[in-house]
Amino acid sequence: MNFQTIIGLEVHAQLATQSKMFCGCSVDYAGDTPNTHVCPVCLGMPGVLPVINRKAVELTVMTALALHCNISQYARFDRKNYPYPDLMKGYQISQNYLPFGEKGWLNIEVGGQKKRIGITNVHLEEDTAKLTHQNTGGESFSVVDVNRSGTPLMEIVGDPDLRSPEEARQYLMTLRAILQYLGASTANMEEGSFRCDANISVLPEGATKTTAKVEVKNMNSFRAVYRALEFEAERIRKAVIDGTHLAQETRGWVEEQSKTVSQRSKEYAHDYRYFPEPDLPPVVLTSEYIEGLEAKLPELPEARRDRFMTELGLSQYDADLLTVTRAMADYFEACLKKGSLDNIGLNDRAKTISNWLLGEFSRLMNATNTEIDKAKITPEQLGHLASLVLNGTISGTSAKEVFEEMFKTGKDAGEIIKARGLSQISDTSEIEAIIAQVISNNPKPVVDYKAGKTQVMTFLVGQVMRASKGRANAKLVNELMKKKLEEG
Repeated sequence: MNFQTIIGLEVHAQLATQSKMFCGCSVDYAGDTPNTHVCPVCLGMPGVLPVINRKAVELTVMTALALHCNISQYARFDRKNYPYPDLMKGYQISQNYLPFGEKGWLNIEVGGQKKRIGITNVHLEEDTAKLTHQNTGGESFSVVDVNRSGTPLMEIVGDPDLRSPEEARQYLMTLRAILQYLGASTANMEEGSFRCDANISVLPEGATKTTAKVEVKNMNSFRAVYRALEFEAERIRKAVIDGTHLAQETRGWVEEQSKTVSQRSKEYAHDYRYFPEPDLPPVVLTSEYIEGLEAKLPELPEARRDRFMTELGLSQYDADLLTVTRAMADYFEACLKKGSLDNIGLNDRAKTISNWLLGEFSRLMNATNTEIDKAKITPEQLGHLASLVLNGTISGTSAKEVFEEMFKTGKDAGEIIKARGLSQISDTSEIEAIIAQVISNNPKPVVDYKAGKTQVMTFLVGQVMRASKGRANAKLVNELMKKKLEEG
């Protein structure tokens, strides 16, 4: 039996504000003592009144604009009631009826094919407290940390347009990049600032109705989302084939066991008893305000990738990798503008710097767990090193040695080259002398070359490069070696 998988994602992103959603408590609580970033408002004390965080509204509207949503000039907060211990008030202030953005879209690319995924809405709410489950002496219990409670939380609800776990993964990666480009959120899944709930069902071939919708939670990485959805899709398909009843429920992903487990029955919207939040007035957004935010939008990943391809001649593969994060794309463009590269063609400069960033630079960043904005080597320094390679001042082999030292110390390329004597040898007479010595030491390959085995040329050139410790100009070596061999 054939099935179509139906997936919709609900993404929660903690917003990059300094204070909480409805009070003045700091959101910089990571690693701090539990329950120290609190006040009567986020503790849910009787009689307190919330005040809307203006910056959180701004970041939410900018995200909605970036996702091509219709912006509501008249938005409203609602009270969402549910009796969980991570809610101090017994309810959450959210948006259900009149969110800031609706009916948007996001492009993803899977297998070389572009697909448009609908965005149901973008709305704003407050985060809950954090529950930690413990076991002491065989007795299980939970403790509550209220530091997180009230943190501005933006929810992006996607349409059920995704048809595979891989599409879901690409959707999340694309959305994360947009949020980071906007500066709306750090969007770090491992730290919990970017969280995903997935709704999944399947449509059996010939059926007109999908199976019961299952919500999957507790996925803290892109890999976990992919594996959890793969597992759940297979579990649902098997249940249909076996004729097993499928309940509408919430299930949690257990990474250690590579499976989902049932947590509770899935609520319907009416179970939350939404009604307009009586303690907050509606939010009215003027046309001028919306236009002002739209003017502040940066160039987003998809547009930047396309520009790198059309203006700089980069491949789609390279352009994709360079624009995954705004920090990498900014660093790349800063390198292009610096480092005495004016005499080199733009496309050549772009390709050379791209190779460095995606090759040696990325390798060393991964090996040392270094973020690009924390690297010791500056864009100007990398641009200068690229110019030295392109101008023939230093060979590619020597440049790698120089780069490693630059990455470790932050020293300039010229300083390292001078100290190590690594400048490229481009003097014809000096290279000819090395070639003569190599030919003298390798008579058999020379005879083979004259007999028509031209592939031995690679070996002889390699011997010259080895003798010069990688400093000889490779292009010149090839020219002079061929000339010398054909002379005799």
